[in-house]
Amino acid sequence: MKLFDFAIIIALSSAFTVTSGAEFYFKEPRVKFADTKAGEVITHTWHFSNSGTDALIISGYNVACTCTKIIYPEQPIAPGESGTIQLSFDTKGKYGLQMRKVEILSNAGKGSYFLSFKVYVLEE
Repeated sequence: MKLFDFAIIIALSSAFTVTSGAEFYFKEPRVKFADTKAGEVITHTWHFSNSGTDALIISGYNVACTCTKIIYPEQPIAPGESGTIQLSFDTKGKYGLQMRKVEILSNAGKGSYFLSFKVYVLEE
């Protein structure tokens, strides 16, 4: 019986555990652009908030090629506050369906956060 009581206490305590730390919240982390002619630079602004309990600090990003650039807030984002991440993608030399991921590096609880976009690039 004591083992059963202990198991119940552990289960209840883990059910009421509140996560802490910084956390990203994006309403729409994926973007689909309209068909675009090669050579154009397309842009998008992602809006996010920090749904965590600590300040969110973005330390950098990773992308597959230099055709993708990101501008992100350099100052910490307080809990409950919002920020933006701006994307620019140069379609020069790109053709067909382009599906890209952007890895956002931060102190968020899950570590990296991935944003993505896709666009069909038409020949010039």
